[in-house]
Amino acid sequence: MKYAIYGAGSLGTVLGAYLTRAGVEIELVNRNREHVEALRKDGAHVTGTVEMRVPVTAILPGEMTGPYDVIFLMTKQLENREVAGVLKPLLSPAGVIVTLQNGIPEPELAEIVGPEHVIGCVAEWGATLEGPGTVRLTSAPDSLSFHMGRMLGITDEQFDLARGLLEKMCPVQVEENLVGARWSKLLINATFSGLGTAVGGVFGDVSEGKDLQNIALRCMKECIDVGNAAGVAFAPVQGKDITRLFYYKTPVKRAIARLILPIAMKKHRGIEPSMLQDLKKGKPCEIDAINGVVCAYGRKYGVPTPVNDRIVEIVRKEQAGALPLDHSNIALLRDLG
Repeated sequence: MKYAIYGAGSLGTVLGAYLTRAGVEIELVNRNREHVEALRKDGAHVTGTVEMRVPVTAILPGEMTGPYDVIFLMTKQLENREVAGVLKPLLSPAGVIVTLQNGIPEPELAEIVGPEHVIGCVAEWGATLEGPGTVRLTSAPDSLSFHMGRMLGITDEQFDLARGLLEKMCPVQVEENLVGARWSKLLINATFSGLGTAVGGVFGDVSEGKDLQNIALRCMKECIDVGNAAGVAFAPVQGKDITRLFYYKTPVKRAIARLILPIAMKKHRGIEPSMLQDLKKGKPCEIDAINGVVCAYGRKYGVPTPVNDRIVEIVRKEQAGALPLDHSNIALLRDLG
């Protein structure tokens, strides 16, 4: 059996370190030569809520040689057509791509490589790339989990193989409702990653900031309204029904949801949005694959999304260099609170 993590940046390096430490031979693939060379020389250094240094196998994309039985895909969704075309001939006949990307990437990947080669997975934890070979895990170790679901055509053998690998890091929740799991993660990302990026902060700034909490709840409500209009049944997140916890129609229910918000995000408060990490490095971010998806579905089903529209507008301006990556952007959101 042959395995790889394609796009071994922050989350991928953490996953690779855990799997390698557990005895799995897996290749960490990244196009950043400096990162790959650091991994080869000194191993994967994971710090933050844990501390470990693990010797790993790191390679550049051009050094991949198939066939691979499992490829964990962790690149940005913006590159999926190109990346999937590269990975398809590297798969074994029963090989699978397990996408841990944001947004709703499975349909496009299935179109390119076939649904019988695509498994969807949501990572319920975060990490930040500190420098070449060094990653900071920003979620508490006891809060780590994956949620996995299959596309039509995926066999039990394929699914169990991928699940067994991920379970060497942390618990895996099998999702019969893959679309619902994706929308639940989209809600979290649109709210905490989207707003966090707009104001240059971490998840805790959004969940605990008095000037952001009401905006965060409105963002969640928009996501739920849009999902409901699209016929989505939101899946629980780590056993919690997020629609019941955070959806509101009355001031009293909104006040209760606001009290719950910092408690619910306590173990993930230190996560720095991956979109913000990209913008700090001068890279394009995934705003159109996260908040932009909520806006697009809102237009399709006639559901207004003013908060998500504004977040997209702010982040695009940040990406263009027209706005700073800091909390002063809250002034552009206050009318939505």
